[in-house]
Amino acid sequence: MLRHVIAPERFFTQISNEIIRHPRLSAVAVRLLIWELSLPDSGDHPLSKTAEDAGIKKTAYTRAKRQLKAEGYFHEWKYQVEGGKWITSQMVSNVVLAPEEARALRDGVRPAAPTAQEPATGQPTTPPVGHYPTNTEGKTDNPPSQPSHIPAPLIERGGLILASLSHKERRLRLNGRDIQQLAALAGEWLLRGATAKDLREALTDGLPDRVHSPAALTRNRLTRKMPEAPAFTAPATAPQPLRTCAGTCDRVFRPVADETKYRDCRQDDAQAAHAQNRSRSHGQGSRQARWT
Repeated sequence: MLRHVIAPERFFTQISNEIIRHPRLSAVAVRLLIWELSLPDSGDHPLSKTAEDAGIKKTAYTRAKRQLKAEGYFHEWKYQVEGGKWITSQMVSNVVLAPEEARALRDGVRPAAPTAQEPATGQPTTPPVGHYPTNTEGKTDNPPSQPSHIPAPLIERGGLILASLSHKERRLRLNGRDIQQLAALAGEWLLRGATAKDLREALTDGLPDRVHSPAALTRNRLTRKMPEAPAFTAPATAPQPLRTCAGTCDRVFRPVADETKYRDCRQDDAQAAHAQNRSRSHGQGSRQARWT
């Protein structure tokens, strides 16, 4: 394939290959995002108006908006102002932003400038916020490390459950990298007492007819439906210390409560007491017979 490319001198927008080649963004979603990023910063231009200008129909726009939101390129908030009126605030970015990062940018809060030694020339600048997706095609980065508080066997089992689920449910097809990244969340479910059946039902119940981002939907459900952590239970009481039987056997035993004799000696005492009671009853019966 021959390519002839001339860099434009003006009126151009820098778009990363991660967006252009994103495996889970449709062509309509990419077009909508690029079109919105190409607009000037000034002016109120909602995403729906951009879709209208780009010739994107309503159904395709709704689907593309959902994809951009799931992948972290689009964020939206609704507020109620004085008088009860509701307003909507939107943000698009050319990098993936977590919800807290997007809120910080919306509120004008940026990460603190580095406090390290100044560079040889110029002043330290504020680091950019956000990151490019790490699960796009063509990437060979290692998956993020798993949380240390989840035992490795549970992470492995959670990954196997996700893999079996993606094979049976076509709408939740996950690739190997997605499973590696989500296995820790699945392991957290198992750590909190959920069964494999609980996990499968939580991920498959009420699925939409078409899932555009299986990984994003699975992560959302694993996080949103996470069962409560089991309540803390007090440790069992310490066992009683060993003691020597106070009876005739002189055995060393561990009492359950406050008993002072071993089991056999207690049984002997009980049998002796029973025999004594029977002897007393028999003696009383004989005396009554004589007097009668």
